[in-house]
Amino acid sequence: MSVPLTLRMPSQSADQPAPDRPVLDAALDRLEDSGGTAPDRADAEVLLHARGADLDFLLAVAGTVRDAGLADAGRPGVITYSRKVFVPLTHLCQDRCHYCIFVQTPGKLAKAGISPYMSAEEVLEVARQGAALGCKEALLTLGDRPENRWPVARQWLDDHGYASTLDYVGDMARLILDETGLLPHLNPGVMSWAELQRLKPVGPSMGMMLETTSSRLWTEKGEAHFGSPDKDPALRLRVIDDAGRSRIPFTTGVLLGIGENYAERVDSILALRDAHAKHGHVQEVIVQNFRAKSATAMMGAEDLETQEYAAAVAVTRVLLGPGMRLQAPPNLTDAAELQLLVRAGIDDWGGVSPLTPDHVNPERPWPHIEDLARLTAEGGYTLRERLTAHPHYLREARDGAEWLDDRLRDRVLALADDYGLARHDALLGAFPSSPASLSAGYLRSSGPEPRKYPALNGAGRLARLIGDVAGDPGGVDDAAWVELLGADGGDLEELAALADQVRRERTGDAVTYAVNRNIDASLGLAPEQVTELAAEAVSLAATEVCAQGVPPAASGPEGYLALARAVKQGGPGLHLHAFRPAELADGAARAGLPLADWLAELREAGVDTVPGTGARILDDRVRDLLTGKTDIPAERWVELVTAAHTAGLRSTATIVYGHVESAGDQVQHLRTLARVQDATGGFTELIPMPWLPSESPVPVPGARVATLRESRALHAVARLMLAGRIDHVQAAWTKLGMRGAQRVLAGGADDLGGVLLDGVLDPDAGPEQGRELTVADVTRLAAELGRPVRQRTTTYEPVG
Repeated sequence: MSVPLTLRMPSQSADQPAPDRPVLDAALDRLEDSGGTAPDRADAEVLLHARGADLDFLLAVAGTVRDAGLADAGRPGVITYSRKVFVPLTHLCQDRCHYCIFVQTPGKLAKAGISPYMSAEEVLEVARQGAALGCKEALLTLGDRPENRWPVARQWLDDHGYASTLDYVGDMARLILDETGLLPHLNPGVMSWAELQRLKPVGPSMGMMLETTSSRLWTEKGEAHFGSPDKDPALRLRVIDDAGRSRIPFTTGVLLGIGENYAERVDSILALRDAHAKHGHVQEVIVQNFRAKSATAMMGAEDLETQEYAAAVAVTRVLLGPGMRLQAPPNLTDAAELQLLVRAGIDDWGGVSPLTPDHVNPERPWPHIEDLARLTAEGGYTLRERLTAHPHYLREARDGAEWLDDRLRDRVLALADDYGLARHDALLGAFPSSPASLSAGYLRSSGPEPRKYPALNGAGRLARLIGDVAGDPGGVDDAAWVELLGADGGDLEELAALADQVRRERTGDAVTYAVNRNIDASLGLAPEQVTELAAEAVSLAATEVCAQGVPPAASGPEGYLALARAVKQGGPGLHLHAFRPAELADGAARAGLPLADWLAELREAGVDTVPGTGARILDDRVRDLLTGKTDIPAERWVELVTAAHTAGLRSTATIVYGHVESAGDQVQHLRTLARVQDATGGFTELIPMPWLPSESPVPVPGARVATLRESRALHAVARLMLAGRIDHVQAAWTKLGMRGAQRVLAGGADDLGGVLLDGVLDPDAGPEQGRELTVADVTRLAAELGRPVRQRTTTYEPVG
């Protein structure tokens, strides 16, 4: 790519001195020589200073990168927007952002005669008007957790039967879906992993602006985010990460001109790039310019200068590359300057409403869609309507990827064309309530009715194999199990129903769970810290502490023993479930003891059972690919877990699936576990876990990602193959998500595992911090399947 460098002008910035001319020239030259490849951090910061002819060059490079991405995506020359209505559910907020005019105090709302929250009737009125105007998105925007700050918000929620503002968001999203067919885009601020999971059934997409990674804007008095608990950059990055773990198409972005410096701008963009690289879920990045608003603490601040804004958009484009969708809100830039943003590499205008104002920027009206189409065309591009979830995610969802809740998928895809853009002939309308509809903010499912087998609906080969399994599972050969792992459609439903029947016969109807907390041994916490965490776990009604990880090498064998003793000191009645097979071997080596003697020392120190994790797939070829040849061999894993059982330490059994292994590998893995169980009887349960690329220690070329179909088939086959040997099958909710866990509970699984309490002393002490299941979540998931719940101990004894 060659773009002429002519008439470069000195860069200027009111906030920061421009780099020396040779420094800027060198950065521009490297950008040209790379063909638009993402610059490094230092060059990106320098390029933010481009103005005049330098800016023209930067825009040309960014535009070329954008055009390449659109061509690769199969939509050359297309810039998108979403036709939406804006639903400001509440103007109350616990934060105090110094630039915000959206947020109001209860006194101001009362003086204006406005309720703390929009009523259901008001929400539906806006949504119905939007649907009549051809809108397909309902953007629910609101302040963060106002009940934490304002008693009037807490009272309103109590009076209307809601535990939280987010519960109300879920219920209103359900109402909009059911009554109008509009697709909710949820933008309620900071959410936990569990809250994201609860809202996914009613939100085809969600969003939250990162705004900035600048901690000083949050911690220093007088800065834009001071006094706003939800604007902690680390907290917001965790939300973005949890959205990725939850497989939610997520919109985020940066807000420029609120006091951040150029280095912080680059850091913010790179943080979003890293989050997307990990999970692939950031569907678009918004680059938003600050606009000063009257009656705010920052009303006297200057708006972000246009060329400075355009340079930031262009640098964002080259940093994020051709595959990222990049948005600039069209109402925050004067119409005459919108072409500058097109040249800078944007390919999306975001949501534009023909009905409602931009309640966050009420002084800046939306452009008419016809005018936006004309302005887009003047830049050489075509404006097309999209849905709230971007086309890429809808196409993947159509092919089985779990970007959409399975109960929501058909509603969303009915509004999309083959490419994933909005269908202009799609008809919106009310969706009558049904067993798969939404209740109290969530989708409920009645689950399969109990029935005895055989009761086969099909006559094909898989249906006959399922009949064979129902009659005599022990007589089914490995080839048949391999075929059953490929079950889909009606065959999968039959297989899952049979597995569910066997589950009912072996373990009853109760969905069991344990109350526990995790401790990451690799952190090397001092014994007194571990004791405090154990005592806190007891105070939170936990019955188990799970400790995994290799203690620091400097701690020697005492790293293992001291942790165990500290747990028992803090909670003498706690069950300690600790140290994976590879860690057992490491401890024995540190101590210079035979494995049996080391296991005896662990038991004396307080270890009660051991996690059977690290099994992955018990095939060395697969294990080498998954770990870069750093894991213990499969045979050694079997030796270690067998020795633990022999020493009186029972364990879980695990399988990690959905990567490079075959169905045959899965069957052989289950066969190996069955042989160990026949020899020792030491496995308490099987935990099937889908492989997650974001948690892989090494890149795994050619790896797939397990679909919900594969998860359901594997759980069902595992239940049937191991029936009478390993009676408990756990739904790994941290890997499957709430809905995935619920689906496998309806098809062979009987247990949800531990709820993973974070506590307040040190929430980051566990390896899965931030992902906590409440007993209410457990009860709801089971109730939607028509089943009771029961708390259990680690070894499946009842609690209480």
